[in-house]
Amino acid sequence: MTVLALRNVSKSFGPIEVLHGVDLALEPGEVHALIGENGAGKSTIMKILGGFLDPSSGEILLDDKPHRFASGPEAEAAGITVIHQEFNLAQDLSVAANVFLGRETGNWRLDHAAMRAETLALLGRLHSKIDPDSLIRSLSVPDRQMVEIAKALSRRARVLIMDEPSAVLTHREVGTLYEQIDRLKAEGVAILYCSHRLDEVEHLADRITVLRDGRVVRRAERGEMNENQMATAMVGRELRDFYPPKGTPLGKAALEVVGLNVPGAVHQASLTLAKGEVLGIAGLVGSGRTELAEGLVGLRPASGEVRVNGKLVRIQGLRDAFAAGLAYLTEDRKEAGLLLQKSLRTNLTLAALERFGKWHLDTRAEDRALDSASKEFDIRAPRRDMPAGKLSGGNQQKLLLAKTMLPDPEIILIDEPTRGIDVGTKRQIYAFIRRLADQGRSIVVISSEMTEVIGISDRVLVMRSGRIAGELKGSDMTEENIVRLAMGVNEAA
Repeated sequence: MTVLALRNVSKSFGPIEVLHGVDLALEPGEVHALIGENGAGKSTIMKILGGFLDPSSGEILLDDKPHRFASGPEAEAAGITVIHQEFNLAQDLSVAANVFLGRETGNWRLDHAAMRAETLALLGRLHSKIDPDSLIRSLSVPDRQMVEIAKALSRRARVLIMDEPSAVLTHREVGTLYEQIDRLKAEGVAILYCSHRLDEVEHLADRITVLRDGRVVRRAERGEMNENQMATAMVGRELRDFYPPKGTPLGKAALEVVGLNVPGAVHQASLTLAKGEVLGIAGLVGSGRTELAEGLVGLRPASGEVRVNGKLVRIQGLRDAFAAGLAYLTEDRKEAGLLLQKSLRTNLTLAALERFGKWHLDTRAEDRALDSASKEFDIRAPRRDMPAGKLSGGNQQKLLLAKTMLPDPEIILIDEPTRGIDVGTKRQIYAFIRRLADQGRSIVVISSEMTEVIGISDRVLVMRSGRIAGELKGSDMTEENIVRLAMGVNEAA
């Protein structure tokens, strides 16, 4: 029996139809992967299944019977749980309070001890050492994702909808996620799994549905599609030359860092970045990659020697970094990169307001800047006055890149450039990065995807336990060598 399904479902927002007659069925004990480019309609389908949106036409079937959810909580009461790509956590509450939010145990008095014990057990299933008493705002991005997964496990769902659950997890944590998926399958849970990581789709999925422009364009059973075939179905064309040709750095050092220390995170890190070079930084989550970048641009207290074009600079905040020609593109575009409720124009010009007027903003100049950025970075939006949060993930990332580049920095540090982005937009981002390097700018790319850091970088530095464990060039830039350095494995051992 099908536990949850869509039958000939369409969805329109005003005059724009974003889903066109979609059929989708979720079976107990099965992983059904839903894949497609950003904007293909995946999020809309998940919101309809999770009770957050009504279809414009067609039917939702629950246990093979037509059903309509009045809200997300009603869908959850029916056994449907959603792990959203954007974290749905209360920042100032503890981990345990978030896991049981809205389902607290106890009668007239909350049983905090019981909730804490159950949270600890759930985190134990995930091999996580997160303290249930920790506030969410104190946790790293990967740890927050583990809390979201623990929260979903606590619901004992019949249907689990997972939107990019592995995007910010380490390799070890991804392995734990796979273990839990196998366990849930064995318990008869139906899983809808949405991911841009096609290798894991090939590994996990019992069935695959491919969306393009709001329509189902391909269905496949396990083993019927490989990664290349999935990518081709998603974009409707062959994807050749996925990574752009690598350039030739100009040789002269744009950035020199000697003995950088970020308390508790980075120890005696030294590096050199040439003009026109793309330098990759790899390593496990928690190895100090992000902290290194944040220390360089003044988002964290740091000590050490930093030279830009041979000149010693003192960076104690973002204003100092901008003045020195450095810019940082955060890994978390939704929390730290963009103002999701504000317009595209407001987001674009926020870091360079002095260019658009001293006493009042020249909105016409801002509009011209938005026109130029939209063309240069291919930002696609139905309306220019729409909130940034309404853009697809790929267009949000392109807007963030345009915002970062508007002050015209010479050195750009980009953290997780393609997190949660489809293959077509990934290719665009890689081309943008290489174009910036070809213009003589210097780029640092931090990425958890080893194929990405190898494909885009001229050199790779690998971090481990807050230190730079080694450098890889040319044919030595392989996944195996990155893993050895990241894990501290001696080849001779």
